[in-house]
Amino acid sequence: MGTSDTYQEMYRRRFGEDVEFRQEMYQVLCSEFFQKYIPEDVTILEIGAGYCEFINNIEAKRKIALDLNPDVKKFAGNDVEIVMASSTDMKQIKTKSIGLVFANNFLEHLSKEDIIKTIREVYRVLKGGGKFLILQPNIRFCFKDYWMFFDHITPLDDRSLSEILEINGFKVVECRPKFLPYTTKNKLPKSVFLLKLYLKFPLCHKIFGKQAFIYAKRVWEYETDAK
Repeated sequence: MGTSDTYQEMYRRRFGEDVEFRQEMYQVLCSEFFQKYIPEDVTILEIGAGYCEFINNIEAKRKIALDLNPDVKKFAGNDVEIVMASSTDMKQIKTKSIGLVFANNFLEHLSKEDIIKTIREVYRVLKGGGKFLILQPNIRFCFKDYWMFFDHITPLDDRSLSEILEINGFKVVECRPKFLPYTTKNKLPKSVFLLKLYLKFPLCHKIFGKQAFIYAKRVWEYETDAK
């Protein structure tokens, strides 16, 4: 079994039993939370789209899923365009053609060098003022379980991620260090109803939240030049 096949099998084992629930979960997350960040006429690119839970359930004028794993083709909705490419080299995506980029539990799977390359590629493809939304395990609050997944490479928290974004031409507009629980592989009940309640009560985020949510904006060139 090659490296690519190993990772495909790993993701099937990890998420296979939860695919249906995760789709239901992201229907709620998209409608109750993420959709408010999405302009009606925007083109969205999800990098490391995987099982396409986000891109399938968000409403947008145009939707693109980018991933190296061929399994993405099985899960992308009919209204989702698929780009088979690395986030470090998205030459199939035109410069300044995207209004919003989303990364969901993705950057921790990259080396530090590839995280920087990815952020710079996101900057390139985004229009001026474009949005970069990141949902990310926060090692500050999940350090005991962060390495329970074999393919985690780089430990990140909200502060280090904000720093590298700002160094590479982004302005962090909103940062929630504690937003969602770390994983569905825990003792918390899997319930769409409870998720809706969770989103409505920020106190729950402070207790159970182990993933950070960051909303960053691509700085316009003249703003960068003025610094």
